[in-house]
Amino acid sequence: MSLTAPPAPRITYGAVLGSPYVARLLGGTLTGRLPNGMAPVAILLWATASGSSIAFGGLLSALYGLAAALAQPVKGRLMDRHGQTTVHLPAALLNSALLVALPLTGPYGGPGLATALVVVGGLTAPPLEAGLRALWPSVLPDPRLRHAALALDTGTQGLLYIVGPLLVAALSSAYNPAVALAVTATLGLVGTAAVALAPPSRRWRPVPSEDRGAAPVRRLASPGVALLFVSLTGIGFAIGAMNVWSVSMAEHYEQDMLAGIISAAFSTGSFVGGLIYGRRTWSGTANRRLAVATAAFLGGWLPLLALPAPYAATAAVAVPGAFLTIVVACAYVTTDALAPKGRTTEAYAWLILSIGAGQAAGTALAGRLAEQPLPSAALPAAGAAFALSVLLAARRHLSPTRPPQRGRHRRPLRGRHKTP
Repeated sequence: MSLTAPPAPRITYGAVLGSPYVARLLGGTLTGRLPNGMAPVAILLWATASGSSIAFGGLLSALYGLAAALAQPVKGRLMDRHGQTTVHLPAALLNSALLVALPLTGPYGGPGLATALVVVGGLTAPPLEAGLRALWPSVLPDPRLRHAALALDTGTQGLLYIVGPLLVAALSSAYNPAVALAVTATLGLVGTAAVALAPPSRRWRPVPSEDRGAAPVRRLASPGVALLFVSLTGIGFAIGAMNVWSVSMAEHYEQDMLAGIISAAFSTGSFVGGLIYGRRTWSGTANRRLAVATAAFLGGWLPLLALPAPYAATAAVAVPGAFLTIVVACAYVTTDALAPKGRTTEAYAWLILSIGAGQAAGTALAGRLAEQPLPSAALPAAGAAFALSVLLAARRHLSPTRPPQRGRHRRPLRGRHKTP
């Protein structure tokens, strides 16, 4: 009689999406985050349609994205202290109201009022991404299901930046940019409400810190966490540089659609890579997989140094795109293991900010080098190389001193009870 244990059943995405609340949380988050891809484009189109210059419209668009990124850690900390619903719903209501008000008050208040509305609108964008990542341990106690859900969640993010701008362009063409802003606001509010009113989000509370005497800021900014976030700025840098490089490619070859096609290929690679990664259980620690995936991410950018033709370039960017989801998913798992109890959502928010800050830096530097083909094509690889170098140097700091916990967050129901 064989004593060998039968193999664990294969994880399918049907099983993940069929788990209680998963489809609602994932669908609501994706809907609520569509404004991340829609609002900057809609603001730019509204500004130019209202008679402002493209430069001013671009400034408003950039300010919205920057404000949304900078406010992430603050909103993450608020969720760790007060729960998700009390942060999500007020933020969504205010963000949606400001987006709707922008075309109504812009002509009367001038550039100053428009700038204020855009900045406050960005600051109040709901922190759905960090919130969802904090929910997975309580919604999916099985680590294998949680692994697949995280890969699916991460892999679909790139699609937001394809669908969102296309939807804004269609609405602005068929109606006007004010309608696009109104639809953006509505989607954000509906998606956020679907998440915030779901029982897992309403019941979610962080596990309080065991060491109440320690300084929380110091504990969050441990060497491992800090070095991980520094490395992720290199990942964001590569993405930002790629976006500008794709525009310069489109201008060089006089093919206006090329920039969108390259970005779509990168996002599609990310989606497919996430689907493949999430269907398997992988050996080794998360930080080791993170280093391997970052090395592959770097290798995927190297063909651009040969200055390939448009079709070859489009195919080439799908390779680093496929490894991007793995990098980000492993970064979240590593963050979960390193962050102190009661500060997980805030740590996730800093992770998001790190990638966003790197993306802004990559965009800025690539813009200055856009007229130089080889340096422009080399910047994504440079960002990936920086990320890999920091990860390799930080290996001993990335090993958690405590094991990742199963169901780290408790969910109070009729008072409080522990997550099973």
